[in-house]
Amino acid sequence: MAKKNRVPFVPRPFEGLAGEVDLVAMREIVPAASAPARLTAEFGGDDLLLVTVLPLDRPAMRRKDGLLLVAMRGAGASGDPSRDIAAAILAAKDLEEGDLLPQLGNLEAGPRLQDILDPTVPWAVTVTEGYDFWLPEGEKDPEVQAALEQANEGIFPTVKLASVDGAYWCRMGAREYLRWGQSVDEEKLLDALARLQAKRETAIEEGTKLLGAFRACGLQIPVWEMVAGTEPDELEKPVAAFAPKLAAALADDAPLTADERRARAGLVSRQVTIR
Repeated sequence: MAKKNRVPFVPRPFEGLAGEVDLVAMREIVPAASAPARLTAEFGGDDLLLVTVLPLDRPAMRRKDGLLLVAMRGAGASGDPSRDIAAAILAAKDLEEGDLLPQLGNLEAGPRLQDILDPTVPWAVTVTEGYDFWLPEGEKDPEVQAALEQANEGIFPTVKLASVDGAYWCRMGAREYLRWGQSVDEEKLLDALARLQAKRETAIEEGTKLLGAFRACGLQIPVWEMVAGTEPDELEKPVAAFAPKLAAALADDAPLTADERRARAGLVSRQVTIR
């Protein structure tokens, strides 16, 4: 029996895509969001919508208006999410309107998102309060509507900040948090945060606290707890002001001091690996 060409593990699967940080956020930390994309001419030039999740955790569906929706979550479980999602896109091209794509099962190596998406299409994420993008505007599908309403019940409020890339405010219970994905090397980011932590300069603004970081798809997503009641628009200026401070720390390549090494060890202990 011929050996299958297994999908190799890729530690940073969305590297090279303009929306890398947001793709990771859509896959791991944002409940409901969408971003338009287009296939290259080689793969048909179809327009599609990348979304966080679809009904029944299916990898793709074609809405009744003909638009193809492809989920960042639910598309396979190989070692390369970029290959999984690309495979779902290509498999879903022939779906009839209203159909959901079945799970694809074990995949072999093949085209990845970096190979099939048109890089000239501007990357623009829209965070939504629910999964209304499952249906065309004005469409009433009782079965999908019921699933949509049930799924919406579990969503926590989330807003994408405009002042910097990859930053998302969210409210969970009575607390607000900033989750700010970074596209730089994980180790370099830890060094930079450690330099700031050792100087007690990691607060976005007075009263905020750096809690730690999520690790996902080869990136770090630092998490800050905000002052209770902080609204997303109130974060824009403080986050924009903090960005140059973080950039300066990232540019510093001097060896870490003893205090910075201790701060780094504390940050590593508070990392949470999502997958």
